[in-house]
Order: sequence, then structure tokens, then C-alpha cells
Amino acid sequence: MHIREDTLAPLREQYGEPVALPWEGEISDAEWAIATHNPDRNHDVTLFILDPSRRLALIRKPPFAAGVWRPPGGGVHPGEDFVAGAVREALEETGLRVELRRYLVATRALFHNAGRELPWRTHVFLAETEDEELAPEDPGEIEAARWGTLEELAGPLRERLLATGRAFWRYRVALHDAALRSLA
Repeated sequence: MHIREDTLAPLREQYGEPVALPWEGEISDAEWAIATHNPDRNHDVTLFILDPSRRLALIRKPPFAAGVWRPPGGGVHPGEDFVAGAVREALEETGLRVELRRYLVATRALFHNAGRELPWRTHVFLAETEDEELAPEDPGEIEAARWGTLEELAGPLRERLLATGRAFWRYRVALHDAALRSLA
């Protein structure tokens, strides 16, 4: 709601035109509860954080199924500068100081559940860090963080996300696939 076109236009100017990715799908009651836990938020920023050796930062949250890892991200607070919010999320979830480099993917998703609809936006950015040590600041939100690779995200992690059968993970796979194509 607070991330509008006037917020996104300067990001596209500074970080490039993202790939547009529409997505629509039926989500479970549990996924609906997660997506609507903050009724003022209808977006997330996902960060593909790479270090100088091209390792990719990955996180695990406590409710994730075994073997599920994904790039970090979260929400920009109302009134917060978008870039500052993305940098804050990176620091909170990974302990890494980052600089945004490219706007990779912009989604317009529509989640359905029991006759309800929830429009959602995800903004995927490439970010870089010189930091080497992953140290999430909130162990209640982030169970673990580790370095992985783009190839791992495209292969075994992709397969693991799809094997959960959850719509949210199918959505994440679509985001990851689009971002990986944009990086290629």
C-alpha cells in the first residue's frame, strides 16, 4: 500500500528496469495467515546478496521445512526509504552490510484463498557485500544463515521448494527463476 509507483520509478531509474513477473495461485489457509499477518503490508523485497567470490546468502526461518533455504528479504516500513529498508532487512536477516546493484524482478502476484484475493508485490534486487561472516541479528525470526551458490538455488534448493507442495514456495521458485535468468 505504501510502496507506490512514485517510490518505484526512481528505483528503476537508478537500478535498471526489472523483469515483470505476473503470478497467480491458490494458497492454503496457513499461507493466507502468513501473508495477512500484517494487514498494512502487501509487498516484500527479496535480496540476491553476492560476495566477491559470487557466493549467495541464504536464510532459514524456524517454520521452514527441512532443507528449505531461500534468499533473505522482508518489508519496507511505512515512511522508510526503500533502499534503507532493503539494506536494513539484509543486516537484520544476515548480518551483512550490502549495496543494491540491480533491480532484477518486479512481481504482481494475486493469491487466492477461500474466495478471497490478496494482491502482492515482490521486488527482487541484486546486492553485493564485502562482508564474509553471516550473523543474523534476530534468531527468533532467522534460524540460520549460510552461503550457497546460484547453481544450488537453481538445482537442489529449487527441487526442495517444489517438493513441499506449498504455493508460496512455487511463487518463490518463479521469483528465483526469473532473477537467475536476469543475472545470466
